[in-house]
Amino acid sequence: MSYAIIGFGKIGQALARAFARKNIEIAVASRRPPEALMPEAQAIGSTVIPKTLQEAIKAELIFLAVPFGEHREVAQNLASWQGRTIVDAMNGFGVSSAVAAKAFPGARFVKGFNHLLAGTLATDPHVNGGRRVVFLSGDDEGAAASVAAVAEQLGFAPVNLGKLEEGGALVQAREDKSWGPLIFQDLFKKEP
Repeated sequence: MSYAIIGFGKIGQALARAFARKNIEIAVASRRPPEALMPEAQAIGSTVIPKTLQEAIKAELIFLAVPFGEHREVAQNLASWQGRTIVDAMNGFGVSSAVAAKAFPGARFVKGFNHLLAGTLATDPHVNGGRRVVFLSGDDEGAAASVAAVAEQLGFAPVNLGKLEEGGALVQAREDKSWGPLIFQDLFKKEP
């Protein structure tokens, strides 16, 4: 499976670190040209490969780590996102992932990896005899399962919260500028 991160700010770089720790190749892209991303990518690891946005969106599983207001701009790059799984790692006030999913026709859309601060997400998920939890939600059970498998591969303990409207609401910013109850919760699953 091929992987990409669209957006190479703090969250995008934290996700790239998770892949680099496991020596898994991942493309990274942003509005900046690939050569501008090279210093940060090289500092993270040799498996983090800067690409153009057009190259990165060819990946089968794409982490969307742009500011929420920019997701439509990314989505406009393809008429159909069929065959791709999008992991929504964004946080937009008062707007659910179900709304963002509509911008990516044909994509399998999963909310995930958005509830942790970038500094926490960037660290090794094996802590205190357990694994750091990442929350996932999605309307496509197969997509949620495939993202859970990737989370496991990266060392995290995925917890499926259900559909986007219900589960996603637990890990998103609300209209009143408050946070869902699971935002910033740094939880661990103890290993048997």
